[in-house]
Amino acid sequence: MNGRSLLFVPGSRPDRFDKALAAAASAVIVDLEDAVEPAAKDAARDALRAWLSPAHPVIVRINAAETPWFADDLALCGAPGVAAVMLPKAEGADALAAVRQAGATLLLPLIESAAGFAALSVIAAAPGVAALAFGSIDLQVDLGLRDAHEDELLFFRSQIVLASRLAGIAPPIDGVSTAIDDEARLHVDVRRARRLGFGGKLCIHPRQVAAVNRGFAPSAEECAWAQRVLDASAAAGGATVAVDGKMVDKPVLLRAQAIRRDAAG
Repeated sequence: MNGRSLLFVPGSRPDRFDKALAAAASAVIVDLEDAVEPAAKDAARDALRAWLSPAHPVIVRINAAETPWFADDLALCGAPGVAAVMLPKAEGADALAAVRQAGATLLLPLIESAAGFAALSVIAAAPGVAALAFGSIDLQVDLGLRDAHEDELLFFRSQIVLASRLAGIAPPIDGVSTAIDDEARLHVDVRRARRLGFGGKLCIHPRQVAAVNRGFAPSAEECAWAQRVLDASAAAGGATVAVDGKMVDKPVLLRAQAIRRDAAG
């Protein structure tokens, strides 16, 4: 699954579903988990079921496997209009298999616990998994981390990127930035995620979408460099060539091709 920005909308707020679709995010995630109080779970599920349509496919974050709402949420997984199912607290293959058996075509497991992190390779290789998502805030709580920032979470982010590559799935999706109005902080978070190999980011407010889309898109300078490399390589016909004073070998050419694909997507 390719998506730079994945925007959450509370499942208990059906009045916001269409507004979320209009926010220009790569995908919308209707959240039945954290954004919905226990007493409102059934009503949120019913509202989502009534609104779902193949005309506007969305991702649905269901409740975790150990919760009392999981079984009822499974009934939505194969509904028309559900493009993918996000499973929170993913910690192994069994719950993913249950979601897939219920009709989900694509799975987005959230890695947000010590057990889930320990099972990274198993989760990433499970049938139907399109990409991993990093539940950075929940992981901090589970591990007892306090005021964790870039250095403290670098190991976990890097391992999620590595597991995704080894499993041959899409680059992972980075966790949320909770400061809705802090554009500078969001810019730093997006640039870090992109440097580490993440392909997109979870958004908790429509105001974050444009910045996330820009941050994960190749810059004009990157696109211009990639075009120079591709043009020089094509003109050389396989011979050794240099661009901007640097030799163009296979890794450089592959990077240029990747930038052009990202720009087109």
